[in-house]
Amino acid sequence: MATMETCWIPTRLGRLHAMRHRGSRVGAAPIVLFHDSLGSVELWRDFPAALAEATGHDVVAYDRLGFGRSDPHPGRLSNDFVQTEAREGVRALRERLGIDDFIAFGHSVGGGMAVACAAAYPQACRALITESAQAFVEDRTIAGIVEAKRAFARPGQLDRLRKYHGDKAEWVLHAWIDTWLADDFAQWNLDDDLRRVACPTLVMHGLDDEFGSTRHPERIVSLVAGTATMHLLECGHVPHRELPEQVLGLAVRHVAALQAPT
Repeated sequence: MATMETCWIPTRLGRLHAMRHRGSRVGAAPIVLFHDSLGSVELWRDFPAALAEATGHDVVAYDRLGFGRSDPHPGRLSNDFVQTEAREGVRALRERLGIDDFIAFGHSVGGGMAVACAAAYPQACRALITESAQAFVEDRTIAGIVEAKRAFARPGQLDRLRKYHGDKAEWVLHAWIDTWLADDFAQWNLDDDLRRVACPTLVMHGLDDEFGSTRHPERIVSLVAGTATMHLLECGHVPHRELPEQVLGLAVRHVAALQAPT
C-alpha cells in the first residue's frame, strides 16, 4: 500500500494543499493529478492511492487555490485560468516538492490544465493523460452546466459542496458556472496548447459524458504534436469512478510504455 504525505505549497496568493502518495519505483516521474471544476483532493477518493499502487509512480493530487483545503481565492477566475494554473500553481508545486520530470493527468477542466502543463513544460512533461477533458466551449458542455446550475439552486444542494470546500463552496460553484457561461469565454479553446504537446498522450472520454461529446477527444488527438491514443469508454463524465479498473489499466500501460525499449 502506498504511503501518503500531506504537503502545503506557498504561492503569492495563498497556500495550496496537496497529498503525495508514494509509489514503489524510486526516481520515477511523479504523476500530478488535476481535479475538475468542482473537485478537490478528497473527491479523487481512493483513485490516487490506487494509481500509485498500480503504476509504482508517486502520485501528487492538489487542491487548486479556492478549492478543498487550499486557501480562498481572492477574486474571480480569469479567462485564461487554465493556462494560469500551469504558470503559477504548478510551478509552485514543482518547486516546493522538488519535482523535475512529471506526468500530467487531468479530469474534465483539469484535463485542460494537464494539456497546458504539457505545453508549458515540454522538456519536463514525460506523458499526458486526459480524462473527459474539454478542449473548447461546446453547446453540450453549456447545456450540462445550465442543468447543473438548476440542480444546485434547489434547497440543500450547496451542502454537497460544503462537505469538500467548506466556506468556499459558493465561490467554487460560481467560479465554474459564471466562467463557462460568460459571453467572453465562448471562444476559449486549447488549440494553441495542444499544438505544443510533444509527449505521448492518452485520451479517455465517456460516450455518455453529459459535459462534452467525442469532438473533444477527437480534437485533442488530432492537434497534439506527439503520439496520441484515444479510448472511448462506456460511461459518463467520471470514468475513474465509473470504470476504475479500466482507467487504471489504460494509465498503467501508458506510463509503462515510457520505460519500454525503443
